[in-house]
Amino acid sequence: MLEAFVLATMLFGFFGIIFKKNLVMKIISMDIMSTGVIAYYVLVASRDGLFTPIIAKANQVSYADPVPQAVILTAIVIGFSIQALMLVCVMKLAKDNPTLETSAIEENNTP
Repeated sequence: MLEAFVLATMLFGFFGIIFKKNLVMKIISMDIMSTGVIAYYVLVASRDGLFTPIIAKANQVSYADPVPQAVILTAIVIGFSIQALMLVCVMKLAKDNPTLETSAIEENNTP
């Protein structure tokens, strides 16, 4: 059931990127899609019965792999920086164009 919600989040973001015409809405849709991908990765990587990889007195226990956590943190930071860069580009486009609709921007910038 949880996998279906995560898949629906990814699909809503994907269809938002395709069907929305406003550039800000496209950026928000991309953020929703990347949130769904990260949530799916966390869902797949999570397993019950694993301990944190901290040196302790316990021997012969199963430890969780810390690499997926590092990958997810890196993906979140990169996603945030890409989103900030795209918003700056949209702000630059907004100075030259009266609207943020993709069709109007294409009409204004075609030679």
